[in-house]
Amino acid sequence: MTATQDTTTATLTRIRLNHRSTTVRRDLADATQLHKTVMRLAPDHLGDSPRQKAGLLFRLEPATDHTPPTLLIQSHQMPDLTRLPDTYGIAETLDLAPMFHALTPGRHVRYRITANASASRLAPQDRHPGSKKRGTVTPLHGEQALTWWQRRATAAGLTVTTTDATPVRFPRRSKEPGPLHALTRFDGTATVSNPEQLRHALLHGIGRGKPYGAGLLSLAPA
Repeated sequence: MTATQDTTTATLTRIRLNHRSTTVRRDLADATQLHKTVMRLAPDHLGDSPRQKAGLLFRLEPATDHTPPTLLIQSHQMPDLTRLPDTYGIAETLDLAPMFHALTPGRHVRYRITANASASRLAPQDRHPGSKKRGTVTPLHGEQALTWWQRRATAAGLTVTTTDATPVRFPRRSKEPGPLHALTRFDGTATVSNPEQLRHALLHGIGRGKPYGAGLLSLAPA
């Protein structure tokens, strides 16, 4: 199935979380539990790689003065919201097909993505032709994270014009940091340069850490 065909069934579910729910409080404190809750919305019996087959990507938006924490979930099909606890939150689902069809070269957009800006790096002694060793995944911060996003955005069919980068707290029980748990939220404006590449990036996500709330790219008219 091509990316263009996928867009006919792409949906975005917005769940305004009920902070009084014990399940919500557990999920906000533990990214692994949040991942399990999100996966409950996917169809059963998808076999290997069920998240990828369901097209599940998600992002947790923090609470503001006027709104509770909000969970955004993108999927190829309508999620089964009956699998959520009754008190989990208030949900609404939108068809994303109009947004995908509106992507044309030169269109100005606002974007947001929480991403795992990271790089795989080999130790100096392993940097030689023919080496089969895998590099160590290293989180990127500051200018390196911005450079990472510029490169990924270009590959995704966007020409970035402005960017704000904000470190994101990763909810996990263990206090020991990990490279896949270093998240950065990138907000800004851009111009669509390649609609097909952009549709693919929107549907499949960008970067590592997708099971833990990274990689979902959101667009809005600029």
